[in-house]
Amino acid sequence: MPVVTTVSGVQYSGIWSLSGQANAKALGAWPVQPGPALFSWGRNTAGGLGLGDTDARSSPTQIGELINWLIVDGGNAFTLAAKTDGTLWSWGNNDIGQLGLNVPTYFSSPKQVGALTTWLKVSAGRDFAMATKTDGTLWSWGNNGSGQLGLGDTTSRSSPVQVGALTTWSNISGGYSHSIATMTDGTLWCWGTGGSGQLGLGNSTNYSSPKQVGSLTTWLAVAGGYAFTIATKTDGTLWAWGRNANGQLGLGNTTSYSSPKQIGALTTWLNIASGFYAAVATKAAGTLWTWGKNTSGQLGLNDLTERSSPVQVGALTAWFKVSAGAANTIATKTDGTLWSWGYNTQGQLGLGDTTNRSSPTQVGTLATWLAVASGNYHNLAIKNT
Repeated sequence: MPVVTTVSGVQYSGIWSLSGQANAKALGAWPVQPGPALFSWGRNTAGGLGLGDTDARSSPTQIGELINWLIVDGGNAFTLAAKTDGTLWSWGNNDIGQLGLNVPTYFSSPKQVGALTTWLKVSAGRDFAMATKTDGTLWSWGNNGSGQLGLGDTTSRSSPVQVGALTTWSNISGGYSHSIATMTDGTLWCWGTGGSGQLGLGNSTNYSSPKQVGSLTTWLAVAGGYAFTIATKTDGTLWAWGRNANGQLGLGNTTSYSSPKQIGALTTWLNIASGFYAAVATKAAGTLWTWGKNTSGQLGLNDLTERSSPVQVGALTAWFKVSAGAANTIATKTDGTLWSWGYNTQGQLGLGDTTNRSSPTQVGTLATWLAVASGNYHNLAIKNT
């Protein structure tokens, strides 16, 4: 599911960084060789791990010998990624065109999507995908049964199709069957399934084209879960809306809302990620906070009790990047170490076993991890080599 990182006011999804700087292509900080390598682990249905087979892995395993990975994100048994040269790649389940390869076959190894070298950001929903290019255009493909591709219809696509003609798209996130994005002017847009109010438009209507949420121009980061959405503004405030049966909106109750509601009054929220029924975020001080469903320990609070308000995970102030899958969470710290917790029946915690954990547990001993991203039941990470 989508992982969102904000650097210097710009949001990136599932990215690596050098010296704390995100998106080397955009910032002009190219990596030295050898460049960042990509690793995967967990469930491997239809080859979603990209390892050339369909066998699950319980420890991080490098995907081929390709390097210089820039962005990665996972959906339901498929993965979407881009490299520093601007090329776009995908692999895994392809039953409804979510790989963007214009063929019905799944692939268990990375396949390049077209020949363009202008891809910038990517986000994977459950079985659809979105991406932006360096020219600010937005593209989508895959399942479109609820209009989540934003193309004005409900016809699925197996190749990238441009969403409208605008060149001002900035930050993107694919939820279970809805999409969220901001533009460079700070406006917020949603489309797709709206049955639980997850579009933030004050109703429960589906929309097959982008619809602006309110009129504010201060939206920054966005992350979509299963029928709910969380977002931050440029002032550091945190907002949520949509389904709330498990307290995943963080509002201290289980009431669903169809319009954005502020979570508390703090102005120090930084990075956000959404799972199926839970959310995770960091603050500017490096503290880690979680809330929502907790049946598998995915909140990292050493119990299985769900929370309807953000609760701090431990007392550390070194948390950096975060991502959430169906019922597990992964994160990095500022020292480059990798941590995971929650549901683990497919080895998705990367700990060499299939035992659930309810507290953050370090994955190996390496301190060179740069970024993390979660699919439904598999995880991915980019590591400096």
